[in-house]
Amino acid sequence: MQTFTSPAGADDRRKAAEEAVAGLGRAVGSLRCAGSQRLVRLGISMTHFHVLTLLRHHDAMPMGRLADILDASMSSATGIIDRMEERGLVERVRVPDDRRVVLVRPTQAGLDLVDEAELVKSTVIATALERMTVEQLEGLSIATADLRVAIEAELAAAPERYADLAQCSHAGHAPLDARPGHHHAAHPAHPAATASPDPGPAGA
Repeated sequence: MQTFTSPAGADDRRKAAEEAVAGLGRAVGSLRCAGSQRLVRLGISMTHFHVLTLLRHHDAMPMGRLADILDASMSSATGIIDRMEERGLVERVRVPDDRRVVLVRPTQAGLDLVDEAELVKSTVIATALERMTVEQLEGLSIATADLRVAIEAELAAAPERYADLAQCSHAGHAPLDARPGHHHAAHPAHPAATASPDPGPAGA
């Protein structure tokens, strides 16, 4: 039997989704602000931090790919990597099979800097979670797991639309239903608007 969502029900769903996105945005915004202040104290620009975060996820990337992600010309991207290399944050390596290809990869000092910059986030979250009840924490765990599943389903449903974002999907996670103690009720995935952190202007 086919079921239909009433206009009132659709409106409630839309409002609930908007409130959830707004709340998540405010929470992420608070962490982003704290993280930005941490970067200032460490003397690293948002662009350098963005590059290091990308390299930590991908290990090494070609210069051309970095320029595309930064939305910068090759000369501008080269200048950014030059300054980061001078500080010992990244290094250039050539592919053994094709010496013409230059890859950029993070140094241990660069990775340590990223960890230090993100320490404030983990500290804030850990202490904030201590303020929540067990029931709230369980609800948060289920909600965030459901959100991840919905996001990955959306990325998989339209790979051509989310070609760049799909590369950041965390493969290898156990299916939600397979997690001990988690009884997941299937929910239809639906598109949701998401915002990625602003890497800042491609410079410095």
